[in-house]
Amino acid sequence: MKYNPVTKEILDELKSILGEKNVFADEEKMEAYSHDETDAKVYGHMPEVVVTPVSTEQVAEVVKLANREMIPVTPRGAGSGLSGGAIPIYGGILLSVEKMNKVVELDYANMLFVAESGIITNEVNELVKEKGLFFAGYPMSLETCYLGGNIAENAGGGKAIKYGVTGRHIMGVELVTPTGEIVELGGKLAKDVTGYDLKQLIVGSEGTLGIVTKATVKLTGLPTAKSNLLVLFKTPKDAIDVVPEIMAGGLIPTGIEFMDRLSVQTACEYLNETLPYEDCGAMLLIEMDGTDQDEVELDAEKIGDMCMENRAIEVYVADNYTTQERIWSVRRNIAEAFKVTSPVQVIEDIVVPISAIPDLIPELEKISKKYDVQVPCYGHAGDGNIHAHLVKNPDSTMEHWHEIEPKALRELYAATNKLGGKISGEHGIGLKRKVYMKELISPVELELMKAIKRAWDPNNIMNPGKIFDLEDR
Repeated sequence: MKYNPVTKEILDELKSILGEKNVFADEEKMEAYSHDETDAKVYGHMPEVVVTPVSTEQVAEVVKLANREMIPVTPRGAGSGLSGGAIPIYGGILLSVEKMNKVVELDYANMLFVAESGIITNEVNELVKEKGLFFAGYPMSLETCYLGGNIAENAGGGKAIKYGVTGRHIMGVELVTPTGEIVELGGKLAKDVTGYDLKQLIVGSEGTLGIVTKATVKLTGLPTAKSNLLVLFKTPKDAIDVVPEIMAGGLIPTGIEFMDRLSVQTACEYLNETLPYEDCGAMLLIEMDGTDQDEVELDAEKIGDMCMENRAIEVYVADNYTTQERIWSVRRNIAEAFKVTSPVQVIEDIVVPISAIPDLIPELEKISKKYDVQVPCYGHAGDGNIHAHLVKNPDSTMEHWHEIEPKALRELYAATNKLGGKISGEHGIGLKRKVYMKELISPVELELMKAIKRAWDPNNIMNPGKIFDLEDR
């Protein structure tokens, strides 16, 4: 696809739409918008202009201008993505929703919250917790990511077993379509089968089918009781083996997080924290919540007993906020810790059926040995979503790394596919994984996706080059 450059005349028109303070083309200021949390040297690309609209109407006018002039538009939230989804690979207009962060409505009667897409996820919870409510679409990066980004990626996180991923809690969105129309999809209705559920098509579409400017979010009763277990195992396989047993046992944990020893040790050193990892090869962090503390603790005790019956070394109970926050902080900071200690790496978020998790660990070990890379492993074991890093051996050259990285990834994805899994559970395909997705999904499924994209975005200007490449016809 051939796109046109952003000329001075177009810059002037953008300024007339948005105001001068909401348009800038200075390279030094734009650099921060040229990448997300993927490797900037590998995937980064400068936009030609960054715009920061303050209203849905302004977003629509920018998109209409982009269609008229055949200029690509890349929507961006907080830039905390891990798949290159917000990188302007064709230059053009980078549209950030950072200034669209207002609360529109707190509808407690219907247990709904309406806000613009640039609001930080955790701010939603801070605003509604005094009413005993929370937004259960809970990504691990809740203190930095925007609501719109969560919707674009259908983010999961540590509470997905009990509460589901973001999409379950999105009742409606206000969308600027790829051709610049404004449309409301969904809304406040608990039931609605009036035609196709286009709202759910937008959830997880990675900004390729339009720009979400507002969202209506379902709120959930905030649990008043909570208990966490930190369970130590001799090997990662022992830890993973017990997960299907827990899930089949009739109790529903809020989350089951897996951390191998390397992940725990790296995060503890990064935080100057101490956890008893010396005698174990892996840990499970299991959370239970509810409204009755005695009942929650009884259920946690049952799961603890189940773990001990399945080769656990030790079970530690964290039943107060301070202790719970300590162990969850370790889990939340694993990715950040590895950025400091092992900057040359790729972060993957493969997902397999829960029962297939025990079969996945030996495949990761084979890849580690074959390619001489570390594969620290952690993630949402309770829903089969595992974050496996491929970390470069410090003694090997960058040339060697660039040679083996795609081979190791292909083997990782092939093993995942063989077990009935997919290559991304929550981080998305974006720019980073689109070549591999093309190789692993049905051509019929891929063509259906492309047909939707062509119908919604006839000029292919909305976040082009993400998820798949749309060939000219």
